[in-house]
Amino acid sequence: MADIGARLADIVGLTEVVEDHGHDESLTVPAQQPAHVVRPETAEQVAAILEAATEHATPVTARGSGTGLSGAAVPRADGIVVSFEKMNRVLEIDTENHVAVVQPGVTLQELEERTAAAGLVYPVYPGELSASLGGSVATNAGGMRAVKYGVTRHHVLGVQAALATGELIRTGGRFVKSSTGYDLTQLIVGSEGTLALVTEAILKLQPRVAHQATVLAPFADLAAVVAAVPRVVASGIGPLILEYIDGMTMGAITHTADLQLGIPDAVRETAQAYLVVMLENRSADRLDSDVAETGEMLAGLGAVDAYVLPGGSARRLIEARERAFYTAKAAGADDVIDTVLPRAALPDFMAAVTGIAQAHGTFVIGCGHAGDGNVHLAVFQKDAEQRSAVLGELFAAAIALGGAISGEHGIGRAKRSHFLASEDPTKVELMRRVKQAFDPAGVLNPGVLF
Repeated sequence: MADIGARLADIVGLTEVVEDHGHDESLTVPAQQPAHVVRPETAEQVAAILEAATEHATPVTARGSGTGLSGAAVPRADGIVVSFEKMNRVLEIDTENHVAVVQPGVTLQELEERTAAAGLVYPVYPGELSASLGGSVATNAGGMRAVKYGVTRHHVLGVQAALATGELIRTGGRFVKSSTGYDLTQLIVGSEGTLALVTEAILKLQPRVAHQATVLAPFADLAAVVAAVPRVVASGIGPLILEYIDGMTMGAITHTADLQLGIPDAVRETAQAYLVVMLENRSADRLDSDVAETGEMLAGLGAVDAYVLPGGSARRLIEARERAFYTAKAAGADDVIDTVLPRAALPDFMAAVTGIAQAHGTFVIGCGHAGDGNVHLAVFQKDAEQRSAVLGELFAAAIALGGAISGEHGIGRAKRSHFLASEDPTKVELMRRVKQAFDPAGVLNPGVLF
């Protein structure tokens, strides 16, 4: 039998292995160059690659844009990276059924441009527009707009996927509901490349709303901000974005972006946290009414004041918030986490964060998608053992309050030990059996999750 390199060369040809193929944006998972890199152009080639990998018991890791934060795109040294950079076409914008059909290498930016031209939008907005749709599906990416529109899995109606056995399957379709057998689409979404490789996705689109406004409200303390979140959600104003940003993070991201928000010095110096509320409406008049109502509500919930940001400032603030990870990385953060919990539990969780950080002499700051309970924290602790203990306690606190380790980054390799230590062993064993059914030889992203 020919070796795996020769088989891959026959199927699709080999690509030079470069530094980028060995890592994603995880701060803690070391880079690892793979043995082989291939760049398929068709689903049939992907299936053939996986069939060969299974025959040769060779690990396979899929790669899109490499923007993930969990180490799920870090390959094995003896493995294959399947780079989807050549499978990068928007196959169709179906304006009758409000769906897009895309290949996995399409970026969010490319899809945004195509949908805008049709008056539609793919509303999942994880913040990094260079991210690929294949990676977004694999990690069930979320982002700021999840409070209104949900996350990736709420917009994936169907996929074409290559199995480790070399078979191609299609799941779902251009319809929004089905009660026909197991939902294999949603099993594949969020599986981090461990069950199948998505070669095509059918994505639900929404009408593009014309009018937006952003309200920024400083608060004297973080507890008041997180306590206000459930009240804002319950008000019925339907925020597009509902973010909290602690004072330290706000200072860092606005400084990095050279952004002036027009907040008086006296307010800025005393504010411990901020709430960012973005609203949208089809009518400018109705939007103005919503903005006024939001300002009054925030004042009643303890905000020091409420500022309606000009369009340019609002856009730049959202962009700066999106890049908070890179700001934290530049500042020397040793890890970032994205625990998720019920909105009403946010005050108790943030109090626990303060206690855990103080007990371990660790600096922890952050921001988050407060509207959906997804808390992003940057952890500054050089000692690996201490840092692991801090993360373990933070995760335990979230779980005790009804939450989970990750809301959108995924487990990957970075949080695997914490996941296995905290999850119900019966559920983990069931997941292993699902993995075995999809991938009998265990070649798809070994070391991720399990």
